[in-house]
Amino acid sequence: MSKLLLKGAEVVNPGNNEIKQQDILIEDEEIAKIASNIKVEDVKKMDLSNKLIVPGLIDMHVHLREPGFEHKETIATGTQAAAKGGFTSVACMPNTNPVLDKETLIEGLNQKIAEDAVVNVYPIGAITKGSQGKELAEIGSMSQAGIVAVSDDGNAVMNSEIMRLALKYAGDFDLPVISHCEDENLSGDGVVHEGYYSTVTGLDPIPASSEEVMVARDIALARETNNPVHIAHISTKGAVQLVRDAKKQGIPVTCEATPHHFSLTDQAITSFSTATKVHPPLRSKEDVQAIKEGLEDGTIDVIATDHAPHATEEKDVEYDYAPFGISGLETAIALINTELVETGVLSWPQAVEKLTTNPASILGLDEGKLKEGAVANLSVIDPDYKWEVKPKDFVSKGKNTPFADEELKGQNIMTVVNGEIVYNNK
Repeated sequence: MSKLLLKGAEVVNPGNNEIKQQDILIEDEEIAKIASNIKVEDVKKMDLSNKLIVPGLIDMHVHLREPGFEHKETIATGTQAAAKGGFTSVACMPNTNPVLDKETLIEGLNQKIAEDAVVNVYPIGAITKGSQGKELAEIGSMSQAGIVAVSDDGNAVMNSEIMRLALKYAGDFDLPVISHCEDENLSGDGVVHEGYYSTVTGLDPIPASSEEVMVARDIALARETNNPVHIAHISTKGAVQLVRDAKKQGIPVTCEATPHHFSLTDQAITSFSTATKVHPPLRSKEDVQAIKEGLEDGTIDVIATDHAPHATEEKDVEYDYAPFGISGLETAIALINTELVETGVLSWPQAVEKLTTNPASILGLDEGKLKEGAVANLSVIDPDYKWEVKPKDFVSKGKNTPFADEELKGQNIMTVVNGEIVYNNK
């Protein structure tokens, strides 16, 4: 029996909003004991004084790119990046090639996951065939193959009747529908947020209304069907308010925000760096403040990276022609610490709740807990660690980050998955 004793860390319990200095004893795959000053023989000990131990982080929105786009990322490299970032579980989006829209493709992906993944990976199936928005995908059979949600992320389901049917059908299998809220007619060929900086740069704009009208539609459909909808990568003040009001009415809606949408404003696009090109776009200062307020008051349930790696040559083009996306797994903890915890927007237990308990609840996963008898999935964070972002050092194939050369504070230093240390930078 393998044993590991983690000594002297500050254990973060998101359930009761407390941080307490305790030891954690891991035996094989389980957390055997959590207590002060554990004494045990024949065990590997690690001193984690002044570090935080948190439940294994869950990122419910990543793009692992495999199958079909292995030049951008693979299950192997993507999950190694997740482990480095402190994530013990990720849910991967279906916009691969082919699109994950049927049972056989999910089964094939699960085989690859079993072979190559170093963290837990949960597939998300497409809402519609080919994510084309025209005909429902094989949601029932994909559910049997192990998907945890459905989404056409990257594409909006523009047909409201299709979306209504998706909510009803997915609800029969207890699957949440993750919505990419965008009216593509309003977005057009836009690449940045419509506002002062789109005018200054001359780049084609995307209005805030393109997100907000679809958030309003999906809330209406969730109310009508009484089936849950989860709003991906919420980014505007109006959208946050719509979700806030819907929750007060008891409508089953949840949402997530990304680190880049609470860390950067659209002023960043004035550099014309394609690392700032994301979907939805970086928004105004007012929108960023609304995201932080939504995180603080609980309107926004989850922090998810929307990790979207691209090959360097794909981003090294003119702004209009570059793909949307940021490689986010390896900078998430630092941005959460720097932008939210250090500024008093969230405590560590509150931030961890949005990275563990809440995504686990939405996806129906028995994860995100630090308790005796639970599977030993945990992360160790050094909140005081200062480091400079060097994309060349990313484990991910995607080096596309707007935070290059910035100094951030806070970093994951160790990740344990199913009792095994899969990343260690202690």
